[in-house]
Amino acid sequence: MPKAVALVWALLILNTLGSTGATTVIPIPRSVIQLVTMGSLVLAFCVALVLNVRLRIRPSAYLLLLTVLAILSLLASLNLEVGYGALFRCFRFGLFVSTLWLLTRWWDGGIRLVRHHIRTYSVVLVTVVVGLAASPGMALAEEYGGRLTGTLWPLTPPQVGQYAAVVIGLTLLLWLGGELDRLNALIVIVPSFGILLLTHTRTAMLGLIAGVLLALLSLWMSSARARKVFAGVALTAAVVAVALGSLLQAWFLRGQSEENFSSLTGRAKVWDALLSDPRTLGEYIFGVGLTNKSYIGLPIDNSWLAVYHEQGYVGIAIVAAFMLVLIVVAALRPPSLARACAIFLITYCLSASYTEAGLGDASPYLLHLALAASLLVRTPSETVVEKKYIPAKEPA
Repeated sequence: MPKAVALVWALLILNTLGSTGATTVIPIPRSVIQLVTMGSLVLAFCVALVLNVRLRIRPSAYLLLLTVLAILSLLASLNLEVGYGALFRCFRFGLFVSTLWLLTRWWDGGIRLVRHHIRTYSVVLVTVVVGLAASPGMALAEEYGGRLTGTLWPLTPPQVGQYAAVVIGLTLLLWLGGELDRLNALIVIVPSFGILLLTHTRTAMLGLIAGVLLALLSLWMSSARARKVFAGVALTAAVVAVALGSLLQAWFLRGQSEENFSSLTGRAKVWDALLSDPRTLGEYIFGVGLTNKSYIGLPIDNSWLAVYHEQGYVGIAIVAAFMLVLIVVAALRPPSLARACAIFLITYCLSASYTEAGLGDASPYLLHLALAASLLVRTPSETVVEKKYIPAKEPA
């Protein structure tokens, strides 16, 4: 794998950071942020094309379905029901998927991309910590209820929580698989967990717990260390739940009323309004085209409802299909570190899809799933070659 592949992957991550979020320490015009994010995607595609100028690609059911979803998004956006911005988002989505296709040449079931994933998101988390040190009041702004935000680059608390949770889970699995020593693992995990706690992001915390537990279960039969870690995690969780129950409850409630908590911070009201809105037959089937993942000016914050709104029932079927493909392939692969990392990423994305949007457009979630798909590629050592037995000729 050329070193430039790491650059392409970092540029894809930069593109999916988005252009909205908290107020930054140094004011950055939104147009400049959009230019940087879109420019990073164009540069990623160009570098990937130079690396793979002969267009050697590896078959991928996940990317094939993602390509179909991108085409559907373009067809749904052509009526311009949500404006010309939909066509721009389709172009971005298509370029994002095309870049991933170019990178499939180096998808070999190895964990090198996992390391690049961790390193790049760790750099993003470092910028969050620097922003917190430079301006604590801005980083823990009342606008977000005192939750940690990114102030060097505009990042919302759910974004920061997501990146921290993914870094923690993948780093823990690399240490478990013997690919990382304990000291380096702790250097990454401990600060990342502190960041996750400061974001008060329930989705990220639950996704981290569910993903790590299922990943450890996938290694149960093949790794004694995995069994010990699983038992240790379960015991620690039980002790913490009993000893710090009130603190955990306060952390999860975030000072919200029971009504606000039960409505998922107002998300349920937006979902009810979206589902009750009358639609044409075409909108039911194909959606209205790519939007900014909002409805009546409020974020949808649900991947399945966002896909329903933008790509209709056909889009939901496609998203369900590529998620099912990844789950089935992960279930059929033999136990390994790569498979465990893939299971963690798939589980995390599924858990987060209920309260976060991103499965129907270029986003960190699709990048996580692309990494999972690269880890589930069948390696040459797994391919069994049957040799035909040719009996020796008998002497005349």
